[in-house]
Amino acid sequence: MKHIINKSLVVLVLLVVNMLYAQQDPSYTLYQYNMNIINPAYAGIQDLTEINLNYRSQWVNLDGSPSTQSLSVSKPFNDKVGLGLSIVNDKVFVLKQTDVFIDFSYKLQVSENAKLYFGLKAGGSFIDIDLTSLDIMDDPVFSENVSKFNPNIGIGFHLKGPKYYVTLSAPSLLKSKRYEKDGVKVTNATDELHSYLGAGYTFDINDRIGLTPSILSRFVTGAPASIDLTATTHFQNLLDFGLSYRLDESFSVLALIEIAEWIHFGYAYEMTTSDVKDYSQGSHEVLLRFKFLKKKDEDSGE
Repeated sequence: MKHIINKSLVVLVLLVVNMLYAQQDPSYTLYQYNMNIINPAYAGIQDLTEINLNYRSQWVNLDGSPSTQSLSVSKPFNDKVGLGLSIVNDKVFVLKQTDVFIDFSYKLQVSENAKLYFGLKAGGSFIDIDLTSLDIMDDPVFSENVSKFNPNIGIGFHLKGPKYYVTLSAPSLLKSKRYEKDGVKVTNATDELHSYLGAGYTFDINDRIGLTPSILSRFVTGAPASIDLTATTHFQNLLDFGLSYRLDESFSVLALIEIAEWIHFGYAYEMTTSDVKDYSQGSHEVLLRFKFLKKKDEDSGE
């Protein structure tokens, strides 16, 4: 009987891990304010140094649910080149993954008012699986933790005009193993290719108010596409307020407030529309954005 119970726990744990990590890369509601996490072409695009701190708690009150913290730094190196750093720490159940990437972007002036940015990512993921914390005895699958590093590269494009943008990226091109089979230990599971395609356009309601509808589609090999539809209203660059709908998954409200010229605070609350809503009180996401003007802009008063 004990052997049967242990085998049942093995199956249950693997099913839960695979279910929670079907998304693999973290999903963000405030993605439009933290773009170089998913697209290296965004590094340096704002022509100033920008630091973003993001915290996301997904499916609150559900044991083992995803929790994500990220740091992104972006700055122009010169008129053509931008540099960035992105660190994402993601924990789901007994799995912890920390991604560390360096970003590089290059700007091309494709028309008088449009710029095309080409970006590259390079780095990798530190994977830790704390199997022994489950206290499942007498089963070799759970007798030893897993720790490894997966190198990876990514690519991205970002087209920016006066009122619009189009973004296309694949932040992790290489298919890498999260688990490796070693005799009777663990199972095979891989990080699949993720790609993102999005766009947005800003309409001027008047001199003080603008409205930006946008879309972001995420494609993962072997999984249904995830599509975010968002509409954000901008009030004199002091306040952004918006609504977002992720098809067949969630509905969100979001806001970004300018506390001072150099710091913004963002918050999003996501209400799940899938069956998970019966076990969770939704998801919370918080963003702190710090902006530092280039010295020449400060000296000229711009």
